[in-house]
Amino acid sequence: MNILVTGGAGFIGSAVIRYLIEQTEHSVVNVDALTYAGNLESLTAVENSDRYTFEQADIGDAGTIAAIFDRHQPDAVMHLAAESHVDRSIDGPAAFIQTNIVGTYTLLEAARHYWKSLQASAPEKAAAFRFHHISTDEVYGDLEGPEDLFTEETPYAPSSPYSASKASSDHLVRAWHRTYGLPVLVTNCSNNYGPYHFPEKLIPLMILNALAGKPLPVYGNGQQVRDWLYVEDHARALVKVVTEGVVGETYNIGGHNEKANLEVVETLCDLLQELVPAEHSYRDLITFVQDRPGHDLRYAIDASKIERELGWSPEETFETGLRKTVQWYLENCSWWQRVQDGSYQGERLGSL
Repeated sequence: MNILVTGGAGFIGSAVIRYLIEQTEHSVVNVDALTYAGNLESLTAVENSDRYTFEQADIGDAGTIAAIFDRHQPDAVMHLAAESHVDRSIDGPAAFIQTNIVGTYTLLEAARHYWKSLQASAPEKAAAFRFHHISTDEVYGDLEGPEDLFTEETPYAPSSPYSASKASSDHLVRAWHRTYGLPVLVTNCSNNYGPYHFPEKLIPLMILNALAGKPLPVYGNGQQVRDWLYVEDHARALVKVVTEGVVGETYNIGGHNEKANLEVVETLCDLLQELVPAEHSYRDLITFVQDRPGHDLRYAIDASKIERELGWSPEETFETGLRKTVQWYLENCSWWQRVQDGSYQGERLGSL
């Protein structure tokens, strides 16, 4: 297959592309606008493959996106391009509305017109075409009881501008299936972590702050619970869905690793103490800060459907995945240092 991946220079998108190029025979067209979170250095391992092509484009640019469909004739779309940081959505929601809602609409329309053209010119290719929309468990809001889990039928109740914009995009994708027949698939995942994670997110932020001896800021009392999914497990699941999933279906993807934020930070501190011993305890750097507005208390995914129907399950436990993640950051200082000092953007933009 020739798969068009939007947001392929981002954290999850780059993991998907590395998996597709290194572990399958599929070809990839990476469409990314290269906003602050897009980093082509996350793709250096595959950028020279003859099955990989990069197109710098904004998914909201209808003319450019239509031309990319026409030029590359993809067999499937994996739509990961999104603004995804909750704190940024609270400070400035406009970009989230524009990218996550308007951008998804523009991409859907380009895909629909391309798919309709295939029905006339290449009906077999049209029948096999898939539009896979990758979303988040945050669209469901938060859970009441300690035993509750998000299923594919859980009603939407988003809490932040970010999750509301993703919920909107989910609804658009399903409407394009119901109204126009576009062959779509939707996945909703839990919190991802792993290599190449942008340092503003919880786990890489804590690793890098700890190494620098800086405070480790934990919202509220740190008891917000998340289900943690190793990004390479997620990439495997996404490829499984786009190649084997049933059109019109939704699949929840989780890691079976529910942890309170404070427990995550404490575990990281203990791992760092083992791998990079410090005179002080890294735990002494933990600092409780004012909670985020509208902060959901607990997320947890029921991933039984994708396990039952598609045979996917996570390979990493939280302990094995977190150790791999910490070791990656320790061994790849140049990657995150270039993100921190901004040079990954400056040289990239200067070369365009």
